[in-house]
Amino acid sequence: MYRIPILQMGRSLLVTIQVDLEDQTAMALQEDLCEKIARTGANGVLIDISALEIVDSFVGRMLSAISSIGRILDAQTVVVGMQPAVAITLVELGLSMDGVKTALNVRRGLALLEAAEEGAGRVD
Repeated sequence: MYRIPILQMGRSLLVTIQVDLEDQTAMALQEDLCEKIARTGANGVLIDISALEIVDSFVGRMLSAISSIGRILDAQTVVVGMQPAVAITLVELGLSMDGVKTALNVRRGLALLEAAEEGAGRVD
């Protein structure tokens, strides 16, 4: 089974999904990410899905679950690079992405995470 790398950038984690997610890979990513948030104390997670052309309901729910779990572990989650077709599919599937913040690209996503950290009054 393919494992998606999780990179640490300061107090944030970066996940770049370069392959279409199969259910097992998506579940492994969710588990790996939760473990790494807890182990590193990361306060931000940036998930780049710009390479994904298709997202099914399972992957959509997984992104929402990662965001919810991240909040429980005190980490903001931002999904970046969503293709228009992916956004349309998520809406057509009726998936509510409550709590999932989005940004156009990685640069804007990192700025969103930094603003959230400053707004929370965190000190490194």
